[in-house]
Amino acid sequence: MRAENKLLFNISLKQSKMKLKLILILAIVASLYTACKKDLGNYDYHPPSEPTLSAFKDSTFAALLGDSLVLKPKVALEGANPLTDLSYEWRITVQEELREAVYTGYPLRIVYNLGPGLRTAKLIITDKRNGLKYVLPFKVNGSTQFTSGKLVLTVDNGVTKLSFIKPDNKTVIADIYNAFHGEVLPNNPVQLYFSDPLPYQPITKQEFWILCNDQTKKSPVLDASTLLRKSYFNDQFFTQPGTIVPGYLEAYMGTVPTGVVNGKLYVGVLSTAPFAPDYGKFANEQAGDYSLSKYFTHAGSFYFAFDTKSKGFVTFAGDGSYLGKDYIVDQTGTGFDPMNIGMDNLLFMQTGQSGTYYAFFKAADGSIYELAFTYQFDSVNKKIKAEYKRIFKGASLVNADTKWQRNSLNVFYFTSNDKIYRYNPLNEDLRVLDADFGGKKVSMLKISTDDNTLTVGATGAVYTVDVSVGKNGVITQTINGIPGAPVDIVIRK
Repeated sequence: MRAENKLLFNISLKQSKMKLKLILILAIVASLYTACKKDLGNYDYHPPSEPTLSAFKDSTFAALLGDSLVLKPKVALEGANPLTDLSYEWRITVQEELREAVYTGYPLRIVYNLGPGLRTAKLIITDKRNGLKYVLPFKVNGSTQFTSGKLVLTVDNGVTKLSFIKPDNKTVIADIYNAFHGEVLPNNPVQLYFSDPLPYQPITKQEFWILCNDQTKKSPVLDASTLLRKSYFNDQFFTQPGTIVPGYLEAYMGTVPTGVVNGKLYVGVLSTAPFAPDYGKFANEQAGDYSLSKYFTHAGSFYFAFDTKSKGFVTFAGDGSYLGKDYIVDQTGTGFDPMNIGMDNLLFMQTGQSGTYYAFFKAADGSIYELAFTYQFDSVNKKIKAEYKRIFKGASLVNADTKWQRNSLNVFYFTSNDKIYRYNPLNEDLRVLDADFGGKKVSMLKISTDDNTLTVGATGAVYTVDVSVGKNGVITQTINGIPGAPVDIVIRK
């Protein structure tokens, strides 16, 4: 019996061990099932909602310099109280100072003092409950009342004046320079030059230069947004010349002036960063034995001009280096000698990269000639061909103070007392425009970049004249209240 009992005991022990193993296996399976169930729960994920703002993201907001800027968008975030659960940080980039102006709180309420121009900005919203941050971009377009409108340079009974025409084209703030500074401008105004940065450049040099040929008084440089004097044209030179006689300047690369001063070519410095104070300033004149007319062309890779000293066309390299008469004269053109035209009084010339161009000269005997020529300047050829020289059909209409303009199709407009004439040299078509200025002498003439309108100045007024296809110079707008006779105008939209 003892052996039998022992056998029964062993069998019972084995059965117990099997039950224990089964229990362990079931426990492990249950544990894995529970873990998998919890893991499946982790994949049922919902990201936190983002705040929504009414009419804000990527929007542009206008800001008037010296006035209040208030931004109060309606903010919504699921489950959050926008006033207690969220914090707000506003950052506006001040590129010219390499910094960001930072403001906190809601709403944004500041007196805008960051200057004019389009500025990038962002609103950073922080959810104080979980620390999550949300960045929303926007823009601020700073302006003053002078950011858009027309600035007119005039002569009123011998006194130079600067006036501002508001965008409504009715309101004129006359003689504004004198009103701001308590002094009159220099005599003999020549040009109103606008230094306007390109979109990618800082906005530190948006300026108006009031260029005058007055050796007793400096030509002022104004901040374009405030019309307050910043400096003088003399400060544009690293080494100031003994006398400064401005001929004509035009902008290159936004804020880099090039042009004729004292009969010499000057090219603004490009070697510094656009925001550096020396960017665009004049070093020395471009050395050479020449004296330029104010009519020159900067064609990118070269300059084309007329030398009154040698009475011939001259060229400069793209960097302004004087090349003189390094071109070839095409002998098939016998109209005149480009190297020695024989006249030094160039009335008007406007050329370009290549093609047929025209120049109008007054001879010593008073005759007025029209010269046609072609040129090709590239890495292979430097050639000028004189096409013809003939008496200008409108010679009897040209006065000592006639104003000239040329459109992109080589059609010319010129003034004669109170009239404007249109001239096409291809067929010598000469006709007077319909515009009637009430007998007042035209003192200013400028053409739009699209060739469709002329901006005309006569004593007391500025006119817009339609010269588009099918129109013969119809006056579409008249702005009265201008003090004196306009000399130059800058239109900002």
